[in-house]
Amino acid sequence: MDAVTPLAVGPGLARPHRWLCAHPRALDTVVALCVLALILIGAVANPHMRHQSLGVFFVLLAVASSAALIFRRDLPRSVLAVTCAMTLTEILTNDVGPPRTSLVLAVVVALYTVAARTDRPTTRRVGAATAALLTGAGMLFGLSPWYSQENLGIFAWAGLAAAAGDAVRSRRAYIAAIEERAERAERTREEEARRRVAEERLRIARELHDVVAHHIALVNVQAGVASHVMDSRPDQAKQALAHVREASRSALDELRATVGLLRQYGDPAAPTEPAPGLAVLDQLVDGFARTGMRIEVETDHQDVLDSLTGAVDLTAYRVVQEALTNVHKHAGPQAKVEIRIVRDHGALEVTVVDDGAGTTPEETGGGGHGLLGMRERVAALRGSCEAGPLPEGGFRVRARLPLQTRTGGDS
Repeated sequence: MDAVTPLAVGPGLARPHRWLCAHPRALDTVVALCVLALILIGAVANPHMRHQSLGVFFVLLAVASSAALIFRRDLPRSVLAVTCAMTLTEILTNDVGPPRTSLVLAVVVALYTVAARTDRPTTRRVGAATAALLTGAGMLFGLSPWYSQENLGIFAWAGLAAAAGDAVRSRRAYIAAIEERAERAERTREEEARRRVAEERLRIARELHDVVAHHIALVNVQAGVASHVMDSRPDQAKQALAHVREASRSALDELRATVGLLRQYGDPAAPTEPAPGLAVLDQLVDGFARTGMRIEVETDHQDVLDSLTGAVDLTAYRVVQEALTNVHKHAGPQAKVEIRIVRDHGALEVTVVDDGAGTTPEETGGGGHGLLGMRERVAALRGSCEAGPLPEGGFRVRARLPLQTRTGGDS
């Protein structure tokens, strides 16, 4: 009468079950036809009526009661009232011999629907009134004696319908409460995680601020003293510079300790070698060339590359490294790659073009963050980064980095 899982109906009926669940009116029509068949079978199989034919009036009442069940979801109480009226009519009229109480099956379905769609107090009131009304009518005007099993069966069926509907309603409410509680717990857990991350970031930011601000202020003061007394009192200037060196060493130690709190157990230790740059670009290219990749490199004059600041030099190297990694991953080791690193109007332009398929990690479903990290590195230097497929095939990565020399001037 109500939805059940496909597993409960069996694998062979899973498809019809899904169709009926998607069309509730059709499902109620099937229920009404089944109830009509059971009413007629019950009336014929009754031992008290075995030698009596079904009256036309009884058949009409059965059809009307069953047809009302088609609208049980939309008008549950009205359908219950109609089915009860039909059953009472049959009990009171006795068109062909004693009343045929099998009409109560329509009342059972209607009462079940009311109980499943209302609250428990309403179910108790409606169920008790229905059971008392139909049972009393059966005892007064139905089969004799008054305590016959047909009369008592009306009361039993009514109570069973109310109990079953209330159980289904309670189960639905319980499942809904569990799902709502799980969703709320998931939201709470995510909010708590975000709150803790924000608090930890704030704590680390405060710690770094305290460390850097204190030591930088001390370095600034001592450097000012050294600059002031450098000519007149060199011994005092040396002492001030010694304080500067000690303060900077302390600041580095505390920064290392603070950042070390972010590392988890088992993380690799911080690298001791200097950060890579375009000076070791040949080593990077040779590593990919050994895999079969054909790489052509075009760079500007070496003096221009040597005059880059550390941040620009490192970022340019990382852009080439990430671009070559993506080419190897998505275009294959046999791809041909052209690398161009030149100075152009006060900026260093890094271009990496391949002739392969040139798909991005997002398109292939890899879910990597290489291109995102590349763009963030370039944006941190106030540069621009473009990455995308070319119309003629292949993939291109182009980054423009503000070109600053080590002396601080723009070229």
